[in-house]
Amino acid sequence: MRPLTAPVRDAHGSRYTASVHGQERDDGSWEGWLEFTGIDGGLVLRTDRETTQRTVDDLAYWASGLEPAYLEGAFNRAQAHTQRREDVADRKRRRAS
Repeated sequence: MRPLTAPVRDAHGSRYTASVHGQERDDGSWEGWLEFTGIDGGLVLRTDRETTQRTVDDLAYWASGLEPAYLEGAFNRAQAHTQRREDVADRKRRRAS
């Protein structure tokens, strides 16, 4: 939906670009989340829902106010979210074998 300008770095120094994405919900409101795409490797990390807004314009307004400190926190949440998903997938594979 909306790219953000400030790249973030992980603990290994890899850089990621951040972008805001949104989807309309059944009730007509909009949920928004952040995606971080690796500049070098293309890995995409995604947060859970970060906000719910009444309209897509409200979502865009919310995104316009995101500061670097918020992006750092969201990046940490995206990394944790990805790790949890990988852990669940690993457990399912072990049970299946």
